Amino acid sequence: MQTYTILRELADSWVLLVMFIGFITVVLWTLRPGSQNTHEDASDIPMRNDQLPISESVEKKKLNDENMSQEESSR
Repeated sequence: MQTYTILRELADSWVLLVMFIGFITVVLWTLRPGSQNTHEDASDIPMRNDQLPISESVEKKKLNDENMSQEESSR
């Protein structure tokens, strides 16, 4: 067999299977329950105050969210 034929058969079967398993792994890793905080933090990057460090910015947002929820519950 020629090298091209061997490589094509390998790519058509095993490499395709490995790539599919890798894709499913990446999707499941992204959607895992523990990654919600990471995704929320990443989605807040454009709205973050550049003058404050990240930890202070996150704490400020949490306090703001708590105040908003308290105001809604008091109504």
